[in-house]
Amino acid sequence: MDVQDFAARRPTALEHSFDDRAAAAAAVTRTASRSIVVPLFAATMFASGLLLFLVEPMVARMVLPILGGVPMVWNGCVVFFQIVMLAGYGYAFGASRWLSLKQHVVLHAALLAAPALVLPFMIAPGSVTPPAGNPLGWLLLLLATTIGLPFFVLSTSASVFQHWLSRTDDPAAKDPYFLYAASNLGCLLALASYPTMVETTLTLSQQARFWAYGYAGFVVLAAGCGVMAWRRPGVRSVPAEAARERASDTTVTTMRRVRWTMLAFIPSSLMLGVTSYISTDIAAVPLLWIVPLALYLLTFTVAFGRHAEKAGGVAARALPLLVVPLALFMATKVSAPLTPILFLHLGTFFVLALTCHTSLANDRPGASHLTEFYFWMSFGGMLGGMFNTLASPLLFKSVVEYPLAVALACLFYRPSAVDPSANRRGMIDGVLPVIVGVVTAVALVLLNARGASLAPRVEFLAIPVFVAFTQRRNARRFGWSIAAFFAAVLMFNNADGQLLYGTRTFFGVYRVNEDTKHRYHGLAHGTTLHGLQALAPDRRSEALTYFHATGPFGQAWRALPRASSGSNIAVVGLGVGTLANYAGPAQRWTFFEIDPAIESIARTSSYFSFMDQCGDRCHVVIGDARISLTKVPEQGYDLLVLDAFSSDSIPMHLLTREALSLYLSRIKPDGAIVMHISNRHLRLAPVIAKMAASEGLVGLQEVDLIGPNWPEGKNASHWIALGRTRADLGRLVDDPRWTPLVAAPSTPLWTDDFSNILSVLDLR
Repeated sequence: MDVQDFAARRPTALEHSFDDRAAAAAAVTRTASRSIVVPLFAATMFASGLLLFLVEPMVARMVLPILGGVPMVWNGCVVFFQIVMLAGYGYAFGASRWLSLKQHVVLHAALLAAPALVLPFMIAPGSVTPPAGNPLGWLLLLLATTIGLPFFVLSTSASVFQHWLSRTDDPAAKDPYFLYAASNLGCLLALASYPTMVETTLTLSQQARFWAYGYAGFVVLAAGCGVMAWRRPGVRSVPAEAARERASDTTVTTMRRVRWTMLAFIPSSLMLGVTSYISTDIAAVPLLWIVPLALYLLTFTVAFGRHAEKAGGVAARALPLLVVPLALFMATKVSAPLTPILFLHLGTFFVLALTCHTSLANDRPGASHLTEFYFWMSFGGMLGGMFNTLASPLLFKSVVEYPLAVALACLFYRPSAVDPSANRRGMIDGVLPVIVGVVTAVALVLLNARGASLAPRVEFLAIPVFVAFTQRRNARRFGWSIAAFFAAVLMFNNADGQLLYGTRTFFGVYRVNEDTKHRYHGLAHGTTLHGLQALAPDRRSEALTYFHATGPFGQAWRALPRASSGSNIAVVGLGVGTLANYAGPAQRWTFFEIDPAIESIARTSSYFSFMDQCGDRCHVVIGDARISLTKVPEQGYDLLVLDAFSSDSIPMHLLTREALSLYLSRIKPDGAIVMHISNRHLRLAPVIAKMAASEGLVGLQEVDLIGPNWPEGKNASHWIALGRTRADLGRLVDDPRWTPLVAAPSTPLWTDDFSNILSVLDLR
């Protein structure tokens, strides 16, 4: 080779050397980009889950005071979240089918920026006014116009980012479902931190502001995912290729979609059912909403995790062991001691939800059907929420949806140890559940007729549920036996006596009963007695239960200077109108009641006659008391009585500094406030003491417990009396039964913007 030939070839050799180095550098770049793809997508999914489940309790906490502090507020919020979540999954499903990867990235970038129009959001009491009657439609519209857009964007994350990863050339693209665990981890962290850290340290306005900052950080991460998806496309990012792949998968049938929907429907319904059970008797607050929701998400994490098969087997073995005592205790209305009962309900819910979600995860399709799978899963979850919140109050007069969801979950039960005869259908498969149902019905009829107490009810009803338990290795017999047991209980169980009337509204479930000895009519809200009237003519005008003349209210009525001698009395909460019995001839009483159904019951003379006896001296204002009180003249009342309960809990927005300030502005300078705070699970006296101290008030309290010579029809109760001076409390200050109300320095001051349920919760 001469010099010229060598010179002619030299540039080519250099060019090859340069190309080799460029190729090596490109390979390093691809490797580096791949090394951060999974962490980036996982971090984005984690952030979206964190933000989603921080905003859910936050916005519900904002809305709660506006709608009377009832558990149905949370159910309504959950339905909204589920509807928007379905819309998000629908968007992801459509975009994955009709757009190329790059087109989808561009569209989603615009969507990510849109929430800047509404952030930060805040729904403050007084800024909006709910309508009279059922406010559910109004609530959904309010949420749509405030948090709807950011929530929709975040709800697309699970499908969108898993879909984008599946369309890259990253090795993890083959099975991107693992990202769901990252999302659920963020959800669980949010739910754990909200009641323990966020709510206890930040006001609602601060929470909203920090959440907006968090959303901005999420947008940055999402943009990084878009860049990676754009720069590292795989062959499946081509729509035609993806279409061929979807066409080759013929296993997604209509029945399979129905199964996905049902397996998502049942846990969703169960979650709302157990939440209502817990929050009805304690308080409608984020702490008690979050526990079932966290367990619900945890079952998703486990079901889609590495140890799903082992966890599913443990759940299948535990299911009969938990469902059987739960069914027995629900049938006999065992509610104490609270902590074990809570663990039983929550543990059974967790096992049932895990069983359904494990079956759902085991049946998930390939990555080509990922967005469709999430759509049907979300659709089932939304149906569960809508069934509990929208359909059940219209279809049922009692809480049927909770035991119904338990029974449905048992019908989908698959035992870990199978009876060899389980696959052979026989007459006994149909006969045994019928026997369980008939035995349960007969036992209930006999127990009701004899007015049996709790112990014999538990003993007799244990027989049919034990028969169901013996069939735990045969899925059909076990599931249908539990369903037959619940059906009999719902049709024949009335331990409180003869049911005269039952109704269900947004604010609760009400039952008017006549006791088995035909001596009293009583009104129950949830599991708590809200009023009682004797049927004997000589006792028709007697104030009973918490308002007995010998109890704290009767004492206060006689001792407070502006009570019996006053001309204008206000009462927050109507019940059956028992307090109207105290109305003097020249007095005018105004009852503030949120639910029109309660007024209808109280004014039905065949049930209760207190309001009839009061006549024109008593009138009712329908609507939330705090909103209604702002519309009446200041310093117009001699006495204001707070007696508002949702089952056993007092709406929290009636126990804040702003609420107390409103009450003070509506009583005369020498008037007084009397509060009924009887409660099984919350220690509310320290909270009220702190508020009273902040307003410079004098406070007294009495806890009236059952003792010797206790009058028939009287209940134990806890009352507080507040006045601006000692003179405003009259002779109560010298009554040894009434003790000073003192707040510990560590007691938090509750406001509309801040409260801490953990500081007053007693689960004994």
